[in-house]
Amino acid sequence: MIKSMKSLGLLFFLGVSLLPIKSLSQAKVIAGDRNLTKSRISLSDKLSQYMKAQTDVNGFSGTVLIARKDSVLLREAYGYANYEWKIKTTTNAKYSLASVSKQFTALAILQLAEHNLLSVDDQLNKYFPGFPKGDQITLHMLLSHMSGLQMDFDELYLNQVALTQDQVLKHIIQKEFLFTPGKQTAYSNIGYYLLARIIEKVSGKSYSEYLKENIFTPLKMNETGVMTNDELVANMADRYTKNGKDYTKNPYINWSFNIGHDGIYSTVNDLLKWDKALYGTAILSEKMKQLMFTSYNDQNFGYGFLVNPFYNQGHTLIAHDGGFFGAMTSFNRYVDDNLSITVLSNNQSPSYMIAYGLAAICFGKEVELPYHHKIFKNNISLYKSFTGNYGDIKIFENNGKLYYNDMDIELFPESDNKFFRSDDDNRTVEFIKDANGKYSAIKISKAGVVELRKK
Repeated sequence: MIKSMKSLGLLFFLGVSLLPIKSLSQAKVIAGDRNLTKSRISLSDKLSQYMKAQTDVNGFSGTVLIARKDSVLLREAYGYANYEWKIKTTTNAKYSLASVSKQFTALAILQLAEHNLLSVDDQLNKYFPGFPKGDQITLHMLLSHMSGLQMDFDELYLNQVALTQDQVLKHIIQKEFLFTPGKQTAYSNIGYYLLARIIEKVSGKSYSEYLKENIFTPLKMNETGVMTNDELVANMADRYTKNGKDYTKNPYINWSFNIGHDGIYSTVNDLLKWDKALYGTAILSEKMKQLMFTSYNDQNFGYGFLVNPFYNQGHTLIAHDGGFFGAMTSFNRYVDDNLSITVLSNNQSPSYMIAYGLAAICFGKEVELPYHHKIFKNNISLYKSFTGNYGDIKIFENNGKLYYNDMDIELFPESDNKFFRSDDDNRTVEFIKDANGKYSAIKISKAGVVELRKK
């Protein structure tokens, strides 16, 4: 689970729950607004209503900021920064960013390239002599997740207090490659950790010092920094991991080595400054930004961002998500719309799905509100009418039960023709009749956003 949380740039949006209903036609739905300029107040109310439902039903804890051009559509905090003392979150609360940190590492590398201190075409063995296949791996491959390096080395920094860079490097070197460098794509935190160390080698400064002097201070991101194990950080939200319906505090993390791929904390306000800076050239030239915002492979990886991933809703999107031990984060830039959506959570709430739903509202789509699901005694004789292939989704019956794609995912009924998934009760499937009275389509929900799939 931990490794999948750290690769949220690849996660599929699993949907969120809705309001208590017996059929989709009775669902409480927010109609999005296609004209953001003319209906700003109305749109803000819709976004606020959606987040209130996420909090009341799904227990969201965190802070959200949505802005279009110079107008803030929603800036609100929900839940608790500290569960033990019931200290509520605030809009200036600081959160661990998890993999949203990668974009700062990527920008730092590009800054150094712009000053001719390194090149993205440099081979890894230039900085780590003797590294296996170091003459085949370039910084470009590290940045775009094409190096063949494995996902992580968290077995070290989650368990050991006393570590050295040499020990970590030796451990990483011993890991087998997933594929020949440059031939495939696989998300790698190890690659970004190595990039952080390269920043230190080239600049002569610590990773933290470099980012502060060259990114955070110039942009007046005064509430942003790099995590440590001893520094007291004002307004820092504690992190909590879900354990069934309860929460536990996150375990020990050796922050000295969870950097490059992770390790930065910030606020939604500072991330709005960051978003606006990326439209200009104050910290990076247009040429280097072009390198950063180009998709280099079939998984849509640029440098530190995903470029137009499949969940872009038909709009140009530059984004990245993150998740690690309670920290769930989503940073989204719909650049042609000048729309910024940032969701930061400290209790493992699915920020990436929530951001997807919020974007749909902004783009004029109808979005259903969350609700608590209850199993309904339905008419199982309908199941044979439901079975079939709906695009890439297979619905089949076995021993009086309905399944989604395989036997691991049962569909639980909440009406005669609407179901929620056994692996995620926040994802629903509704079977729809056509004009001939046959069930020929399904409606599936992701983050409350409905999609239609025909049989």
